[in-house]
Parts: sequence; C-alpha cells; structure tokens
Amino acid sequence: MSSHSHDPHILCPHCDLLVTLPTLKYGQKANCPRCKSTLTMRWQEPRRRPVGYALSALFMLILANMFSFVNMNVKGLTSEITLIQIPKVLVADNYASMASLFMVVVQLIPAFCMLAIIMLCLPVRLPGRWNIRIAWILFHLKAWCMVEIFLAGVLVSFVKLIAYGEVGIGTSFIPYVLFCLLQVRAFQCTDRLWLWQQVSPAPAIHQPLKVGQSGLSQGLRSCECCMAILPVKQQVCSRCGSKGHARKKHSLQWTMALLVTSVMLYIPANLLPIMITQALGTKFTSTIMAGVVLLWGEGSYPIAMVIFIASIMVPSLKMLAIAWLCWDAKSSKKVDRERLHVVYEMVEFVGRWSMIDVFVIAVLSALVRMGQLMSIYPDIGALLFALVVILTMFAANTFDPRLIWDRSGTFENKEKFDDGQ
Repeated sequence: MSSHSHDPHILCPHCDLLVTLPTLKYGQKANCPRCKSTLTMRWQEPRRRPVGYALSALFMLILANMFSFVNMNVKGLTSEITLIQIPKVLVADNYASMASLFMVVVQLIPAFCMLAIIMLCLPVRLPGRWNIRIAWILFHLKAWCMVEIFLAGVLVSFVKLIAYGEVGIGTSFIPYVLFCLLQVRAFQCTDRLWLWQQVSPAPAIHQPLKVGQSGLSQGLRSCECCMAILPVKQQVCSRCGSKGHARKKHSLQWTMALLVTSVMLYIPANLLPIMITQALGTKFTSTIMAGVVLLWGEGSYPIAMVIFIASIMVPSLKMLAIAWLCWDAKSSKKVDRERLHVVYEMVEFVGRWSMIDVFVIAVLSALVRMGQLMSIYPDIGALLFALVVILTMFAANTFDPRLIWDRSGTFENKEKFDDGQ
C-alpha cells in the first residue's frame, strides 16, 4: 500500500502537455519537459513520513497555544501575550475581520491541513466519499497556510520594538517555530498525484494518447483538483467530483476584475494609516511607507528593505505582472512562453508574503498595551492592505496558466518523451 504507483500518463496542469511519467527512484521528481513544473516526486515511506511530520506539527501547535508567546519590558512595565490573545485584542479594537483572518490562515487552516494529511495517509476507512472531500479541501486550502509568513512578521516586530524596550520570547515561541518547519515539511512530503491515487483510482481513458501534444488538441482536459485525465466534454470529474472545463471559465475576465478591484484598494491602503501609536499621551499615525522610513532612519536597513519589498514592491509588481500575463494570453504576437510561465510562478509564490506587514501590526497591537506609556492600535489601512493581498491571490488563482501555452502548438521535442525519458 506504500508503493509509489501512478498512471503512466499525465497532463501538465500548468501547460497542458501530455507527458509519459518515467519510473522514479527514491528522492527523484518528474518535471514537465516544456514548462519545467514539478509533476510528481517519489518519497521513501510516502505514508509514514508525512504522517510523522503532521502529527509532530499538531503537537507543537498545541504547545504553542498553551504558554506565553512573546513578552516586552518597558521602564519596568511588562507585557506578554499568548497566540490566542492576538485575535482577542483585535476583536476588542473592533477589527474582528483581521482577527478572523489571523485565526483562519495562521491556526485553523494549518491545523486542518495537518489533520487531513494524517487521515488521508493512514489506512483509515472513512464513510462514503469523505476521503475524497477531505483531499479536495486540502489541496484548495494549502495556499492559504501562512504560518511561515506570520513567523517572519513576529521577527520584524522584534526589530521594531527593540528601540522601545526589552523584547523576549516565551515558552511557546520555540514550539511554534518547530510547528512552522514541520508543517512545511509535511506538505513537501505529500505528493499530490500519489495521494489521489491512494484515495481513488483515476478514471480510464478509452482513446489513444499522443505524448508531446496538448490535451486540448486531443479532446482531453486535466482535473484542476485531482489531476485526472478527462474528456473535454465531461464537466464533472468522476473521481473527485470537481466541476471544470478545458480552461478555467472566464479566467481572464475574473482575473482582470479582481485585479482592478485590488488596484482601487491599493491606493487608499498606502495613503491611509495602518497603525496608531500612543506614547506618553500623544497619538501619531503611520502608513506603510512611513514605517519603512522609520526603520531605515533607525539603522535597521535589512528589515526596512524586507518591509519595502514585501509591502510596496511585491504588490505593485504582482499587479503589473498579472496585467501583463492577461495581455499576452490574448496576444497573437510570438512571445517567450517559458519566460511568461516563470513570471506566473513568481506571482503565485511571492504574493502571500505581502501579508507580513498585516501580521506585524497584529503582533504589535496585542503586545504593546501599556496604558499612557505606550500603546499600539491597528487602523483602517491595515484592513485595506489585507484585502489587496487576498484579492491579488485570488487573481493569480483564477488566471489559467495554460492560456500562456495554447498558441505554442505541439511540443518540439516530444520524441524524447514517447518512451518516458
């Protein structure tokens, strides 16, 4: 049951090329010969390894919520918080939306994903089609696990607070760091193609397959969820039940609509204050750029660059890149498809990291509550910026990368892959 069995053919979910999968040794992975995307990887102990990491991650998450997370001392006044106190403080400040976002992407979704990996990798008999539904949810929610981004935000918060007092870590900090590392490793060791094959066999294809050509040219499509090969006219996958089309329906329209909305929100998100600081009875506000300037002026050049890149450059360049992809997807000009695909992969990867500034504000707001001496509160700009990040993530998700390759025709070197090489 732990063997790495798979169907001999697969449609690349990023460029729609039909590929014959080679026989892999332990530690080897199969990449698409056209767009270089990873299709599958063979792990030793494909059941026990992800289960071990996921169980360890859940145990560390429990420990991380039981004790003090971080603490601060300013002129004899001490403040400390636990992880669960962060959303409570945000709710008390009438920012329930930010509190919900924190709980969902930092704790609830990562915890569910670890539980899902455990249930799917262990030979547990679940009633009905529960295992299929759990796998469907797992691979849809995976991109919204932001544990490592929150941890980076905590470290940035330390740098900002060092100028005001002594900052220390609590008993729960190390367990949370271990939870971050273990959940990332659990995801890495869970091969999507192998897991779906264990959940349910892929439906058979009753037609000759032409390796090195697109699925669309053969009347085939790939299920966006379980990667099964299906006839183009079959809208509902017979394995996972997902509805789909040969290409994402109205992909460019949805992408552009989300992109325009995010641009409209991005302007006030940068102009309006994201944080209010009260010190010795005096209140002053700060925008994202003001925070970068403050860190730079205090000599924290690396942290200032991290915030500037993650909160200013990345969102701006991401929106420009998405617009460029939509434009070239409908262009009849000859373009470098491989370069465009690299741009798409970068957009998909880096977009989540813009949330780092939102997590910095959440940590500062919860930790710095010392009355008239010093207190920090979130402001409307933080909520708008979080919406910008979420909308751009949705925009990248609704864009269909296969549109980049649809005009490239047959893969030139398909002869190499007819024999699974």
